[in-house]
This record gives sequence, structure tokens and C-alpha cells, in this order.
Amino acid sequence: MDGLSTLKAKYLTAVADANGEAALEDLRISALGKKGEISALMATLGKMEPEARKAAGASLNALKDEIDAALRAKKSALADAALDERLRSEWLDVTLPGRPRRMGTIHPVSQVMEELTAIFADMGFSVAEGPQVESDWYNFDALNIPPEHPARQEHDTFFMHRATGDNRPPHVLRTHTSPVQIRAMAEQGAPIRVIAPGRVYRMDMDQTHTPMFHQVEGLAIDRDISMANLKWTLEEFCRAFFEVPSVELRFRASHFPFTEPSAEVDIRCSWEGGQLKIGQGDSWLEILGSGMVHPKVLSAAGVDPAQWQGFAFGMGIDRIAMLKYGIPDLRAFFESDLRWLRHYGFSALDMPTLPGGLSR
Repeated sequence: MDGLSTLKAKYLTAVADANGEAALEDLRISALGKKGEISALMATLGKMEPEARKAAGASLNALKDEIDAALRAKKSALADAALDERLRSEWLDVTLPGRPRRMGTIHPVSQVMEELTAIFADMGFSVAEGPQVESDWYNFDALNIPPEHPARQEHDTFFMHRATGDNRPPHVLRTHTSPVQIRAMAEQGAPIRVIAPGRVYRMDMDQTHTPMFHQVEGLAIDRDISMANLKWTLEEFCRAFFEVPSVELRFRASHFPFTEPSAEVDIRCSWEGGQLKIGQGDSWLEILGSGMVHPKVLSAAGVDPAQWQGFAFGMGIDRIAMLKYGIPDLRAFFESDLRWLRHYGFSALDMPTLPGGLSR
């Protein structure tokens, strides 16, 4: 059968030059389809003599197989080339630094505890801890709180259940962390400088109060400590905590059973535009209570008030967190809303430090 070599060369060249799967499919149909050239030649075999038909049939089958193999090989090559191009376009250099991912989220209360711990540690204060279930003596009596004081009533304080006939002193969920100061003085004596952060409990619930909240109290006892030392300590704390160059504090006379004299402390601020700015403006915001430790409190802790004196202060951790980070509702701190925590939370790997910055 004449012309097979020309037909072979024609299709093998066309297959080699094909630049896409669509072109290959057109060639396959043109050569091997039901109406293709090789199929047309196959149809003429029935008119040949047996010997000629046998030889021609073998040649056509060999040509058909060769063109089909060339089509398959070219299709595979085109697929490999497309994959290589895709891999080049989607290439990722695994030696580059990875995108940062948050490894957990720190609650704002925990963050603020770390911040104030770093600040007071720089001023020589250590952290003291104590039980959350306290005896009536540590929570009230040792702090010079008289029996008729409103804080000792059941509408203000969570008292623990006692069995009938139980003669043990009553226990309460501590209403402040001041009992930790008594325990610290009884264990360490004087001089002493500690802060006592932790959970406290009172019967109150609204936008700015919850039955459980967090408080930090500070205590410094030495021979010559005065209100001037208290003022400097609080000013340095506020300046560092709110991360402003300067602050102005106002001390207002007040009364607390465990300090004498006692003072409420306000900080100068501005509410211009609905945004709180510390250290400027004409407004004042109450942030804590403070005073010189009452001699009876020193005596209850085993410290001689004739030789030692000092100051104490206390503030709500949740409250100062709200002020610093613009959190409007105290109740959201305890609602376990992950969306809230992702918004207000802090990276677990960024520890606050004075040189590196507190609120990172």
C-alpha cells in the first residue's frame, strides 16, 4: 500500500508540533477516528487479494499503533509541562519565616496582673498569696473592722455554711485581699514590701460590679515610711501602668478601718470625644483607696506599731483593665465569650516588661 510513509511522517510531525490537548484530539480524530484517514484505508482492505490484504493490514495496524502511541506520549508530555508550570506558580519557599500564629490568648485580667507585678517588682515589692476562703478573724477582726460594720452583714458578704452546733469561727469568701497582708506580716515580720493580687467576693452585680472580681493590694512596712512614700509609689505605678510620661494624683480624706489616715485617690484625666486620656484634662477619676496602716492592724499581725509603720493601698484589677484598654462592661470579663477574648486578649508569648513595654 503506497503512501503510508508519507502519512506517518505527516501525523508524527503534527503530533510533535501540537501545543495543546485540543489540537491532539483533532489529530486523533483526523487520523484514527471513524472517518479518519487510517480508518478509510482500513475500509479498502476488503477489496484486496488475501496476500495483499494481509500485508497491507499489518502495515496499517503498525501505523495506527505508532500514531496512537505518539498521541499518548505527547498528551502525557503536555500534562507534565502543565503540572510543572502550576508548581512554579504555586512555589513556596519553606525557608522563609512562617506567618505568625497566635498560640493561645491571655485574658486581660491575667495580662494586667502580669503588668502590675512587673511594675511593683521594679520597686522592690514581692507577690504574696493567701486562701480565698478566710476565717472571720483574718478577713475582719485583724483588719480593725468592728462587728457592727456593714461589710460583716450577710447582704454584703458570702458566709460559708456551718453545721448546727459547729463552734469553729465563721468563714467567708474573702471580701478583699487584705487578709493576705496580715498573713504575710505574721510570717515574714517587718520590714516588708508585698503586693497581694487575687480573686475577691462581694454581693454586688451590675455593669461595673460582679460577685467575683479581682483586686490587688499593696503593703510597705518600715521604720520611716510616710504618706510621701505612698504618693510617690502610686504616681510611679500609674505612670508606668497607663504608659504616659506624667500623671497627677489627688488625695481626698476618707475613712477605712484598717488605715489611719485614709485617702481616696483620684487621677487627672480627660473624656474629650468620649475617649479616656490619663494625665491630661480637667476631670478626675477615682482609682483606689489607700492610707497609713492602722496600729491595731500591725499589732494583730505581730508587728510592734511603736517601732514600725507603713502604708497600704488597694485597687480593682478589672476596673483598671477597663480604664486602660477601653472595655465598657465588667460583666464581659466573666462570660467566656471567645470572640471577646480574641478581640481584647493578648498574645501568650509576649510577656510584659518595663524595658520592652507592658501592653504588647
